[in-house]
Amino acid sequence: MNALPGRGGGAAPMRVVVLGLSLSSSWGNGHATTFRALLRAFAARGHDILFLERDVPWYAQHRDLPSPDFCRLELYQDLAALEGWRGAIAGADAVIVGSYVPEGVAVGRMVQNLARGTTAFYDIDTPVTLAKLDRGDEEYLSPALIPGYDVYLSFTGGPTLERLERHFGSPAARQLYCSVDDGAYRPLDLPSRWDLSYLGTYSPDRQPTLERLLIEPARRAPALRFAVAGPQYPAGINWPANVERIEHVPPAEHPAFYAQSRFTLNVTRADMIRAGYSPSVRLFEAGACGVPILSDPWDGIETLLNPGEEMLLADGAEDVLHALRDMPEERRRGMGRALRARVLGEHTAAHRAAELEGHLGEAMERNRAARPAEAQVAS
Repeated sequence: MNALPGRGGGAAPMRVVVLGLSLSSSWGNGHATTFRALLRAFAARGHDILFLERDVPWYAQHRDLPSPDFCRLELYQDLAALEGWRGAIAGADAVIVGSYVPEGVAVGRMVQNLARGTTAFYDIDTPVTLAKLDRGDEEYLSPALIPGYDVYLSFTGGPTLERLERHFGSPAARQLYCSVDDGAYRPLDLPSRWDLSYLGTYSPDRQPTLERLLIEPARRAPALRFAVAGPQYPAGINWPANVERIEHVPPAEHPAFYAQSRFTLNVTRADMIRAGYSPSVRLFEAGACGVPILSDPWDGIETLLNPGEEMLLADGAEDVLHALRDMPEERRRGMGRALRARVLGEHTAAHRAAELEGHLGEAMERNRAARPAEAQVAS
């Protein structure tokens, strides 16, 4: 298990500005829960955080954390309004820009021009980002911006980090996986309601796997109970009668949702399967709740969790039905306990906050070491 540095970790307190997709609303995005867990733990290490969020109507209608107690949250209407935060951006020890920030290229250019401290790009969607760049799609990041960020924090590890450095010119690409707030996600003693559940927003590239690993098993086993929770699923999907549809489960209710499931399903987006080393936050959230996981396979999953002992991999409906019907209850419970122990030992928000602190500190040291050389050249 990775050692977890103590609170503060010996690092000086930082003033950090984060420009992210959303902190205030978890509706239809996984960014909010990721930022909440990470920044709460980062603030607990003594750092001061300002989160700047673009005020957009679809999140304004679904705000479930309008006033966080671990950082300052401010909304801005557009790029012109963001200019009002020039001083905060310029004066911060570190400025982090997240993926999918509206007009993210312009935001990133502004940050790189203004910031006197360390700059970072936090990519919660790395394989999607790189696939977009391969297509010439610069929705929120351009290749020209990547070398200008002191550190590229990536939700994807493995070979992708080398590609970011060699092909795109990042000075430092560093893995920063998602995590779980273990204070919020824990086992609950609730009656079982479903044999298999899935919690996730609709995505066209995940839907074939959901069909194969949940909907088809539901059709074959009408006596078993299933649930799919999340927004934006098209009206035309033919759900079997034994699949309960839930439009949205707010983060505060995630532990109860998982606790009512004998197993929960992890489904990975196509770009992330191709890249590998791209865990979904549901792996760690369900794991912290002690709920056994069935997951589609992808490269690198064995570096995070132990398939067969802490979770199960499934290629098709037969694998799923074998687990749901045939696994002894004692083994199922033991798998949930082993998974929870692994998650608490390596994948909590406190672990990621310590890693973030280290990555930012490393970038600050590089910048400090480079300044004397630059000054000598200038003279």
